[in-house]
Amino acid sequence: MEQILVVEDDLALSTGLCFELDAAGYVTQAAYNCRKAEYLVEQEKFSLVILDVNLPDGNGFDLCRTIKSRYPELPVLFLTANDLEEDMLKGYNLGAEDYITKPFRMSILLKKMEVALRRGTVPAEKKTEEECYRDDFLEIDFGALTAVCGGEKLSITPNEYKLLRVLVANVGNVVTRRMLLEKLWDCDGNFIDDHTLTVTMNRLRAKIEDKEHVYIKTVRGMGYIWEKT
Repeated sequence: MEQILVVEDDLALSTGLCFELDAAGYVTQAAYNCRKAEYLVEQEKFSLVILDVNLPDGNGFDLCRTIKSRYPELPVLFLTANDLEEDMLKGYNLGAEDYITKPFRMSILLKKMEVALRRGTVPAEKKTEEECYRDDFLEIDFGALTAVCGGEKLSITPNEYKLLRVLVANVGNVVTRRMLLEKLWDCDGNFIDDHTLTVTMNRLRAKIEDKEHVYIKTVRGMGYIWEKT
């Protein structure tokens, strides 16, 4: 069974949410503050984290940053009353899989969880604990969401970071276009289409490659391979 961490300081909401998730076939654990959530993430193996923004001993954005820096493949869903556009964009920029505002429908939350869990599923032998990619030309810090190429800091979008993360984690292996399409989505939570994937890939290549440094190889009819090690 998938184990879900629910980080919510409203006791009634947390209890009700855990009840509904347990009834849907998940196993839940509740944390009411950042400190308990960080402890549980270190001690237990979770498939997904549901995270509020406003917590009594901190905020969910900082907690998301901490979780993603240690476990970049662990999906995080924000579930919060904060509905400002800048808050939503901040959540996505920190690597959250989705940002859901209260009040919400349980059926929609369950469907978004299902999608996030499917995206986060990577064969065990292909997972990596590496937080960074470095060589003499390119440096990517997936935890801090920064990249430097040829000594210059790059401006990279959240989807480009996600794309890089999947490619680097599967170095030397073909990553299919279908897999990438499932991993990437826009800031409104919508799936991107095949054309947008091509445009994103071309834009990313223009940022990190030159004639002497080629990282991404196209496998016609299949997908892409990260060749540089």
